[in-house]
Amino acid sequence: MDPAAIAARLALAADSGAAASTAVAPIVEELFVREGPGAGPVDRPVRISGLVSFQGDARTLTERDLTGLAARLVREVLGAVAPGEAKPAGDEGRAVVDALARTLHALGTVDLNDVQAVRLGPERFARHLAVAAPDAGRDLSAGAARLHGALLELACLHMLRFFTRRSAFVARALADSGGRQSESAADTTSTTTSTTSATSADDAAFEERYAHDIVTGHDHLTIYGIDLAHSPDSWPLDSAYLSLEAETDAGPSAPADQALSGRERVLLRGVAGSGKTTLVQWLAVSVARGELPQELEGLRGRVPFVLQVRRFGRDGFPGPADFLASVRHPRAGGQPAGWAERVLSAGRGLLLVDGVDEVPEEDRERLRHALRRSLARYPGNVWLVTSRPSAVRENWLASEGFTELRLAPLSREGVAAFIQRWHAAAREDAAADLDRLDAYEQTLLDAVRINRELGRLATNPLMCGLICALHRDRRGYLPRGRKALYDAALSMLLERRDRERSMPPPDGIDLTQEPKIQLLQKLARWMLVNGRAEMDRPTAVSTLAQHLPAIPHAAQQGGPEEIYRHLLNRTGLLREPAPGAVDFVHRTFQDYLSARAVVERHDFDFLIEHAHQDDWEEVIRMSVALARPDECAYILDGLIAARKGSRPVQARHRKLLAAACLEHATELDPEVRARVHRYTRDLVRPTTLEGARALGWIGPIVLEMLPDPTVASDEEAHRLAVTATSIADDRAIDYLVRLRDRTSWAVRSELASAWRRYDTDRYADEIIAHLDERELDFPVSNLEELHALRRLGGRPCVQIAGAFTPRRLVEGLVADRLTELWLAYDLGTHLDLQWLAAFPRLHTLRLSSRNAGVTGVPEGVQVIVTGP
Repeated sequence: MDPAAIAARLALAADSGAAASTAVAPIVEELFVREGPGAGPVDRPVRISGLVSFQGDARTLTERDLTGLAARLVREVLGAVAPGEAKPAGDEGRAVVDALARTLHALGTVDLNDVQAVRLGPERFARHLAVAAPDAGRDLSAGAARLHGALLELACLHMLRFFTRRSAFVARALADSGGRQSESAADTTSTTTSTTSATSADDAAFEERYAHDIVTGHDHLTIYGIDLAHSPDSWPLDSAYLSLEAETDAGPSAPADQALSGRERVLLRGVAGSGKTTLVQWLAVSVARGELPQELEGLRGRVPFVLQVRRFGRDGFPGPADFLASVRHPRAGGQPAGWAERVLSAGRGLLLVDGVDEVPEEDRERLRHALRRSLARYPGNVWLVTSRPSAVRENWLASEGFTELRLAPLSREGVAAFIQRWHAAAREDAAADLDRLDAYEQTLLDAVRINRELGRLATNPLMCGLICALHRDRRGYLPRGRKALYDAALSMLLERRDRERSMPPPDGIDLTQEPKIQLLQKLARWMLVNGRAEMDRPTAVSTLAQHLPAIPHAAQQGGPEEIYRHLLNRTGLLREPAPGAVDFVHRTFQDYLSARAVVERHDFDFLIEHAHQDDWEEVIRMSVALARPDECAYILDGLIAARKGSRPVQARHRKLLAAACLEHATELDPEVRARVHRYTRDLVRPTTLEGARALGWIGPIVLEMLPDPTVASDEEAHRLAVTATSIADDRAIDYLVRLRDRTSWAVRSELASAWRRYDTDRYADEIIAHLDERELDFPVSNLEELHALRRLGGRPCVQIAGAFTPRRLVEGLVADRLTELWLAYDLGTHLDLQWLAAFPRLHTLRLSSRNAGVTGVPEGVQVIVTGP
């Protein structure tokens, strides 16, 4: 019987209380610790991770027992649902058991207590576990995945029954929550949630109109501060939105929809432009349309309220009846009396409170108390509150059960996706340049990958939107000098965004752009001079106090402490990464503002003195971009001049840096330009392999000056490949792409052997996938590379350079492709190689001499022993 069909039968059986459902209760209860005789009554919520029986002091199940338990559960369920019928095939059945065991193991890591789990209900609790074990069902077929999901939901149903029987406190807590979940400790056959209340026909009709308003009102993305004739600042959300990444202190980042899944209360922090408002809009529109990803199915049927704090500000957090009026919704006067109250009382609301930082600081505590009152009065609703990181203290709402998440910077893939979607949205406008947008898009994708400053700046939707707009406005070209790009970004962050949203200053301080820049430069210069990437708050305040008297427009509006808070909360350039510390949200802005300070103070000797240090490289480039012609000449001559005591690698770095700075000099004496070329022209065309490696040691700056490898001979191409692969920076991939189609074995071998230095999947897709396979060993040093090579279809000749178990190699290598295998690591105790029989086409095995004592090599496989 098809696994998907079994899953459907299982769902029906569970709903009817058939044997498929009831038979698993004793098995499921083995997952949890049983209290011994004399155990006292439970009078508080208990964390699920403390109840499980496969970890902790009361452990009774081993990891192996857990897999056995999952197998028993599968056998019981399938036997009851489809007696006498065919079950999933052996491999597929084992895969379902393994996936179920791994998902059940997540019970030991979830951050829920028993009351929270029961309130979720079995379906949402199952999804919560699935999110906690994202790789559990990765290799399942579609039908097996459905079966796994149905089995997990059935198991969760019995878990919640167990929690309720175990603890009278759970039943009381549910009763006190306003009836959202009706649960009887005596009735163990039903623990389903009741999330809807009787809604009048008027309510239903209004909700339909309101959902339409949400879609039309929020189904667009706006980036404030872009004032460009050829680049409108608003486009459809469907075209532009991409899943942002969110992270917690406890784990790595994950797509925001996964991070939000199963959480009813979230405080989301993000710097200016990171996408907080965009995420709020997307959630509201997705819920209003009923078009949700699987991870957020628990939001289906809810009513979204987009509550922008700047709209009600000093008036305080509104009551339900005033939700729509407070944000000036056009239908505020037409809502049925008591409608919002009924929605919240029934626990059907999705409250999106956007921009806590936009209420005056002295009013934020009052806002928190108002939120707490609403949370207590209307339990069961889902809340998302957003803020810039520094506006509210750590754990601001933790006592109310809020989880804190942070929006992570865009990944390389995220930046590319944003650029693609931005241009897709731009194509929907009837603009005169429609025929050029495809070329604009490709040019910009290439530029962001290869250009260091663009790659460092494009870390959030705000900056990506600015770059896209500037690029289009200049008809496919970004400024050769970066000054225009940074000045546009500073203008947007420091002045235009708040002004274009008609926002009065919440802290009463109204500074124009130039005083803000001057003050920020003082902080940036202090970090530069002291070799710091951040400074403590007292030092920042002290630095501002030192310079405020020279900036009367700022000094008139507040003292150093008030000005510090204003710069921190309203400029979008500063953040507090830890209590009492401050840094710039983008290092590139710190470098740019430092360069402005250097040029204004004529600190060029100080600059040149540190030119050999990697972390000064960007400041020097930007200083050249900002300097006048005679100042540029002074800097460049200083870089190429011999310096007493300078090591050869430092001298080479200075000269290459001088060459890289040429493109940023708007006006420069031709003689100076010629001198720089004369001193550097031979540095980027190495004539020996040793010289090629030495050039690579200097760092990523070399990538921008290497010659075009597509017109080089095979010998020179090999040396260029050696240089580029010596640079352990993913930007090298963009240069190496132009070498991947070479037939030269030396070039191909160099590219293949460099895989471990770069992002695994990207290098696999852009380099490994394109290399000619003939006579080439493809090295694998870790599990990620093994999986990536399998995804590419495997290769005939593989070199295993990392320690693997035989099972992982059998599962990871493609059996019908492998002909030559090189085990280039110490096999340890795994000297019996009978497992090689899994590869029918294998004819050559290479081993190091330390593994010469192997046994069980299949007949017909030639063994070649190499050096140690």
